[in-house]
Amino acid sequence: MAAMRVATPLPPAPPRPDTGAMEGFVARRDLCSFARLRALSQRSDARGLAQLASHGAAIAIVAAALQAWGGSWWLALPLQALLGVPIAFLFCPLHETIHRTAFASRWLNDGLAWLLGFAVLLPSLWFRCYHFEHHRLTGREGDPELAEAKPATRAGLLFYLTGLKSFWWASAATLARHAAGRVGDRFVPAAMRARIAWQARCYLAGYGLIAAAALAAGSWAPVAFWLAPLALGTPALRLYLLAEHTLLPRGADMLANTRTMATAAPLRWLAWQMPYHTEHHLFPALPFHALARAHRLVAPRHGPPVAGYGAFARSCWASLD
Repeated sequence: MAAMRVATPLPPAPPRPDTGAMEGFVARRDLCSFARLRALSQRSDARGLAQLASHGAAIAIVAAALQAWGGSWWLALPLQALLGVPIAFLFCPLHETIHRTAFASRWLNDGLAWLLGFAVLLPSLWFRCYHFEHHRLTGREGDPELAEAKPATRAGLLFYLTGLKSFWWASAATLARHAAGRVGDRFVPAAMRARIAWQARCYLAGYGLIAAAALAAGSWAPVAFWLAPLALGTPALRLYLLAEHTLLPRGADMLANTRTMATAAPLRWLAWQMPYHTEHHLFPALPFHALARAHRLVAPRHGPPVAGYGAFARSCWASLD
């Protein structure tokens, strides 16, 4: 099939997620033929499960090392920080599953999204609506990611990276509000509100059961192996997420408002290939394992990727007072 060309490269925003159309949305049809895009969009349960298993194995190995540690608790902090990075980056498979691109089977995507959202304190049903609105309006008025002001000072950047407000407080407030039945976000379809409230109540009940069981057993395991590592790993995730769109021009052109990062293969693995973020925004239906091939199509038009997160962090720091 011949390559499809569209004269106007900036399309209108796609439909809202309740129509189910986001999975088939293409932001730029002048970069890839329909046949090539369809071939790249083939999803795989086997590849998704292999990636998830390797991510889980990394968590299990570091957790086992932490369990085996018999020294002072404060000397365990480096191990907890190391454990926290792959725990925090469970955000990435959550992101893939709410796109329903991690696996070919919809039940695997939706079921694991529930569990992954529970692990990183981010309810999957609400996050799907929030994230799809971000895709609809990336860099434009109404993009929910623009609602949160990015750091304007160096002190603000350091505070942002802790995640105290942007992650911990935001997650707790969102869960409490939704569990109380107050699901008023403009990007949430009316048909989804009751389900989102129910999921928030399930999450809070689950957290309560874990806390009660730990108290009954006199165990600090949920703190030592989950919450404390998650807190220590959050700055790495915050920096990774900040690099996606920060210091880029606003507007509808995905080649301008989204950044692809050149980084080491282990970090691309940990982030489920999402450093290829421009490619993900151009073609949201592509599974994680197709993004490197999509990059080869996009690179001639997009230019070279940013040379790593260290370079981004330095440029971000230099831009602030």
